[in-house]
Amino acid sequence: MSRTQATWMAAITTGIMACAAPASAADGTRADAPSVSKPTWCPPSGGPAVRLKPDATGFETSCVARRVVVSIPDRKLALIDGDQIISIYPIAVGAPLSPSPVGTFSVVTRVTNPTYYRPGKVVGPGAGNPIGTRWIGLSVKGFGIHGTDDPRSIGFAKSHGCIRLRNQDVERLFEQLRAGDVVELHAERTSEILQLFGR
Repeated sequence: MSRTQATWMAAITTGIMACAAPASAADGTRADAPSVSKPTWCPPSGGPAVRLKPDATGFETSCVARRVVVSIPDRKLALIDGDQIISIYPIAVGAPLSPSPVGTFSVVTRVTNPTYYRPGKVVGPGAGNPIGTRWIGLSVKGFGIHGTDDPRSIGFAKSHGCIRLRNQDVERLFEQLRAGDVVELHAERTSEILQLFGR
């Protein structure tokens, strides 16, 4: 394995392990997860997620990436492309002791049939894997969007901070996202959230 491959695998493993492990006050990565401002860069051109938005003069000056909008209080996730809602899914969010982070992040990794790591426990791909069949790692360390082996948890605040979907839903979402796509996690019901998900 090359150094680049080893670094990439370590990043994925760190994210999956952090999401799978319970929150702890000592590590400070859950209860006070930082908000992050929107990225000022655009994903590389040529990918399916990137379009340029014309300004008032007609010149294309700003990037509009495909984005995921998550409402933590509504426990719902929307995939949006421009002004079009592609799909809406029910989700599980972080439990009170391990809340989901709030802010604007981006997709950094995508893993099919991930392995679940936790101190003293490793679960390979399969029906009993707690993070299900897909892992979509975010730019905030240790958090991602993933499947589940407990579909009854969907709709509740049950996770260790990650966004959890039914396996069939995360598999659909996985195919529509690429590295660089924007993921917004909202703790408040903004006007856009109310339009997307209702009251």
